[in-house]
Amino acid sequence: MTTIFDQLESNVQSYARSFPVVFDRAEGAAIFDGTGRRYIDFLAGAGTLNYGHNNPHCKAALLDYIDADGIAHGLDMHTRAKAEFLQSFKCHILQPRKMDYRLQFTGPTGTNAVEAAMKVARKVTGRHNIVAFTNGFHGVTLGAAAATGNQHHRGGCGIGLGGITRIPYDGYLGSDLDSTQLLQKMLLDNSSGMDAPAAVIVETVQGEGGLNVASAQWLQALQAICREHGILLIVDDIQAGCGRTGSFFSFEPLGIQPDIVTLSKSLSGMGLPFALVLIKPEYDQWQPGEHNGTFRGNNHAFITAKTALDTYWSSPRFAQDVQRKAALLHERLTAITELAAPGQIHTKGRGMMQGISFTQTQLTDAITTRCFESGLIIETSGPDSEVIKCLCPLTISDADLHAGLDILSACTAEVLSEANLLAAAA
Repeated sequence: MTTIFDQLESNVQSYARSFPVVFDRAEGAAIFDGTGRRYIDFLAGAGTLNYGHNNPHCKAALLDYIDADGIAHGLDMHTRAKAEFLQSFKCHILQPRKMDYRLQFTGPTGTNAVEAAMKVARKVTGRHNIVAFTNGFHGVTLGAAAATGNQHHRGGCGIGLGGITRIPYDGYLGSDLDSTQLLQKMLLDNSSGMDAPAAVIVETVQGEGGLNVASAQWLQALQAICREHGILLIVDDIQAGCGRTGSFFSFEPLGIQPDIVTLSKSLSGMGLPFALVLIKPEYDQWQPGEHNGTFRGNNHAFITAKTALDTYWSSPRFAQDVQRKAALLHERLTAITELAAPGQIHTKGRGMMQGISFTQTQLTDAITTRCFESGLIIETSGPDSEVIKCLCPLTISDADLHAGLDILSACTAEVLSEANLLAAAA
């Protein structure tokens, strides 16, 4: 039967193809279709719902604000909602970590934050080149797409994408080859063909790129090179931030201090559009209105973001619980890899941003499709969609976490059995 979506919606739709039902409501780690069927959500808005669907704390605060006729739209004017968010972010995030950043509210999406970060780096340094990495994903507007590695997204731009030098990410060339040495060599060699970079943009965990994890040693070496050559270090924490790896910023335990940080996705606490660039004060060299947009700063998101910070980041307990769940997730995913014949599957990722990677990439779609049929929403990532990625809400109950992993385990075993890849019985 032809639906209104078939009649009117663009072919660009993506997730709807993987999950072909009409969803009606959601709560916590569950989303329900129009018939009332419950699905456990291991996608969570591609990492946008770290605190779950319709988080009750955020929802109550937003309803109160709307009921009181709070400002819904105010461009970048001062509002009570913005002031309260800024104070909460300062109190719960910046001061405990001894961080000093200015906050730039960009347009409401992560890609706009990336555009702003690269633009200000170019403005500050007077250089045009940006170093990005293989398998990186930074968005699909032209500047961000230039820094993105995936050819599917780059090819949709319809124009040549420049201003980027691509370097292998940590581990891309194998564990014995350190790609920061290549970067240093190219910077020191006047015949390398690399223009002096304004910035390096990097994800500490590449979410869309396949859950590739950069080591602390590699990131520290990268930062040292940036400092030596007057290059600004941008950490794109749009998917890996806001607690996803077990600390508010993914880079906290890794011994680096970025010059610029981009945040979005779960920043609002409730799935509302909201993006932010953190800039060290000496690099906040914008002229008024030089990078603007009608929806820079979302007052409803200020309310829910503040509530999320006050609720979950006013003490270390929430981060400790995320780390506990991450250990549980790793244990369960490791057990799933043991279902397969040796060398067929391995775990990837860090914190609550983990998954399983398959050498036979055609298996992943079959597994995720079967998971959906069994009541679990879960997707793939990586250049060949070879990684099944778990991005469940950080607030998920242990019961739902285990139930979702039970479905993933059972569906993986079924597909492996059909492909004759089950591990031999002991």
